[in-house]
Amino acid sequence: MDTTNQHSDEINAAIYVTRPFLPPLAELLPYLEQIWSNRQLTNGGPFHVQFEQALCDYLGVEHISLFANGTLALITALQALRITGEVITTPYSFVATAHALLWNGIKPVFVDIHPDTLNLDPDKIEAAITPQTTAILPVHVYGRPCDTDRIQAIADTYGLKVIYDAAHAFAVEDEGGSILRHGDLSILSFHATKVFTTFEGGAIVSPDAKTKKRIDYLKNFGFADEVTVVAPGINGKMNEFQAAVGLAQLRHIDQALAERAAIDRRYREMLADIPGIRCLSPPPSRRHNHAYFVILVEPEYPLSRDELYLKLRENGIYARRYFYPLISEFPMYRGMPSARPAGLPIAIDTAREVICLPIFPGMTDEIRLKVIDIIRF
Repeated sequence: MDTTNQHSDEINAAIYVTRPFLPPLAELLPYLEQIWSNRQLTNGGPFHVQFEQALCDYLGVEHISLFANGTLALITALQALRITGEVITTPYSFVATAHALLWNGIKPVFVDIHPDTLNLDPDKIEAAITPQTTAILPVHVYGRPCDTDRIQAIADTYGLKVIYDAAHAFAVEDEGGSILRHGDLSILSFHATKVFTTFEGGAIVSPDAKTKKRIDYLKNFGFADEVTVVAPGINGKMNEFQAAVGLAQLRHIDQALAERAAIDRRYREMLADIPGIRCLSPPPSRRHNHAYFVILVEPEYPLSRDELYLKLRENGIYARRYFYPLISEFPMYRGMPSARPAGLPIAIDTAREVICLPIFPGMTDEIRLKVIDIIRF
């Protein structure tokens, strides 16, 4: 049954996969007044300092360095650990994951993903290690935790660093606590499409104060003090307005995550009986953030993935084929030996089947029902 034309005008406008949750404007005004009053707009101002500590407290970590965006954070993380040569990573991610390697003159080596988690498959990592391999760069895809124990065991055996792209994993926890504590460094993104946003923004989670200090030098052109430059750093600093938005966001993040969880449950209930539509199993993490709601359009479904994608768009639902194409299929990567399709069958199949449906705080039942009606015919 198609009831899409019976819904209110509220949902006739385009609906995207996510909408940034924004605190009430009245909450931001006192921050703006303080910024204007003290005239410190960037370079580690008072809100920047407060925001770093507030994030440490909320996420249960000890050392965070704030950045203007997640890509700069990832580029800097690779520099901070002096990564060179080859790095094993996933083709199933946003292009920034691999781009950060190229920006540092590092060769990405792509390894296939696990069919259940869609994360880097630990069973495939060891075969990709060469004498030039210096690190592993896994991604907690859709905020679903990687097999951190197995990845760390491989890294320890071969003397490799581990940097987690945790762009989707804000507030995710496993049985031991924050997922961000794993590896040598973890990278967050606070882009407007994330569950927690400062419009643009990002961060590096460090294991100790010494590493944080080096990262803080690198994100500020390498300055150690007013007259001393200790490294060829970059301008990656977060400004005071971004930090203020982050502080205001933190007041509401638990409510936003609870709303996402409720939408996730309703989607699963209503999609369970549709042949050819497979929802990813709930992750085993102690706390999940429901960053995305992912379906896989399998052969039993009467439409192809792209046909369903176009049908959703024609009805004002701007779902995403996320991640499609694979990173390994873009021109700057597809000539690499590890990008050959024969070595990435699970990633290729997943990229051909995946659709991310809208999920965001404030999403109404009417919007969700419209999405389900389109999928159900």
